[in-house]
Amino acid sequence: MILVVECVAAVALFTAIVVPNTLRDPLAMIGDYPAAIRKRCEELGLVGPVERRFTKAELIRKIVAVAVLLAGLVLLLTRVNGCTTFWQGFRDSFIVWLAVTWWDALVIDCGWFCHSPRTRIPGTEDMPDYHDYLFHVRQSCIGTAIGLPVCLLVGVLVQVL
Repeated sequence: MILVVECVAAVALFTAIVVPNTLRDPLAMIGDYPAAIRKRCEELGLVGPVERRFTKAELIRKIVAVAVLLAGLVLLLTRVNGCTTFWQGFRDSFIVWLAVTWWDALVIDCGWFCHSPRTRIPGTEDMPDYHDYLFHVRQSCIGTAIGLPVCLLVGVLVQVL
């Protein structure tokens, strides 16, 4: 039951961070948009040349978020869940990771982003890429893969602590 509450809390926190940022300024999240939309924004002069998917600032923000998540998971799993072994730490952290990753893909991206006019960047409203569900599912698979080493590290830290 504790793990379910943690998943719900993690999903709520993630949603509280992502949705307001996207609503406030969709261009702030341009690295998370499909490639064709990013390219159109470049052509419209809304963003600089898109040499790589994420700017240095976006990458730093994501790395800091993962580091905070890592520390929070280790503390939560050892103090609240009572995890003491590598397997318990890895398993529980990966379940939380999966909950957030697939909530993001299925509810936020496919459910909200693909259908909300509030996520549209002016000049790109006509693009069918806003309805590219496969893009979001692929991104979630990548997010799941990124979670493996993070959760392995959580498992190691739980074992050591």
